[in-house]
Parts: sequence; structure tokens; C-alpha cells
Amino acid sequence: MEILLVLLAAVVLVAIAIAGLAITILLKKGGKFPNTHVSGNKYLKQNGIYCSQTQDRLARSSAYKKVDYGNLKIVSDIKTVE
Repeated sequence: MEILLVLLAAVVLVAIAIAGLAITILLKKGGKFPNTHVSGNKYLKQNGIYCSQTQDRLARSSAYKKVDYGNLKIVSDIKTVE
């Protein structure tokens, strides 16, 4: 019986916590969950701080260089003696 009482208390506490988190979203006009991601913070954007995935993508794109195969010359690796 004590286990059921503890389980019921836990369920009630979780329900109160969820209601407390959702109350501003429900009562506020046009309420929505806040964007807590780094990309959603305008102050970090102004300082040039991005999330690690964006920084990795930028670093990878700058690492690859375009190769112009039209002007490519093939050089033989065999040395000829004249």
C-alpha cells in the first residue's frame, strides 16, 4: 500500500510540474516554447558564435577546394634520360 501512495505522489508531482511549465504557454497569447538552441540567440549570433554543428560545416566547406580539371596536365612519373 505504501508503494501505491509513493507512486501516486510521484505522478501528482510530475503532473504539477508539467502544468507549471505549460501554464505560461497556455495563458500567453501566441505562446510557444522558447528556442534555447544556440542558433536562436541573437547575442551569440552578433558575436559570431555558432553551434558546433554549424562551425563544423563551415570548417568542412572551407577545407574543400574546387579543382579545375579543364587545365589539368598529366605528368609522367617515368624519368627519361636524354
